[in-house]
Amino acid sequence: MRLKSAIFVSALIRRCQVEGCYATLVRKGAEEAGAIFVKVARLDGTAALYGPAPQSAFDESFPADRKFSVLVAPGSPEADADARIARELKFDPDIFVLEIEDRQGRHFLDLVE
Repeated sequence: MRLKSAIFVSALIRRCQVEGCYATLVRKGAEEAGAIFVKVARLDGTAALYGPAPQSAFDESFPADRKFSVLVAPGSPEADADARIARELKFDPDIFVLEIEDRQGRHFLDLVE
């Protein structure tokens, strides 16, 4: 069984606090299974955006894991990440949007290579 989206987001925010970076929930989505998007702002005008990995990236032995893929590459203008989030919201209004502010660009997510 997959961890509820709201619990995953809360845990990620706490992890950021422990690691010394700032994280805030910009938009609250569906508690049970809302898609999660994570924007990482480097505080220099650049950002990255991470979103749910495609289903093909999941291992059959661990289908409940949350994995993410890069939607907007690190070092891109922050406006690019904001525009992608706006497009995702038009498609699905029940998404979570989490913003992490970290000069090192850390995201603390499991990424699909």
